[in-house]
Amino acid sequence: QVQLVESGGGSVQPGGSLRLSCEGSGLSFESKGVGWYRQLSGKEAREWVAGISSSGVRTNYANSVKGRFTISRDNTKNMAYLRIDGLKPEDTGVYFCQVATTWGRGVQVTVSS
Repeated sequence: QVQLVESGGGSVQPGGSLRLSCEGSGLSFESKGVGWYRQLSGKEAREWVAGISSSGVRTNYANSVKGRFTISRDNTKNMAYLRIDGLKPEDTGVYFCQVATTWGRGVQVTVSS
């Protein structure tokens, strides 16, 4: 079964950090790029925030998150990660990973004091 499963979300205070994980199965994870997206609270559209190449050598970030988000992957474990530092209330939303046409169900991130 082809699937992506996100984990690592939760509720944190402003300024805190989280590391989101994305585990892939049933697909050639190591040969595909991975993207992270988010659907912010109150918004309908998903916003791309970061991407990483299949080898992990190349990474890209949306301007709005540069310097706070770090994407990485471990192909030996079929895992991708998104570390978020300096969390802000406006980061609250559901975070998704994506590989080709496969999406995970998302993980909730809530930032509040």
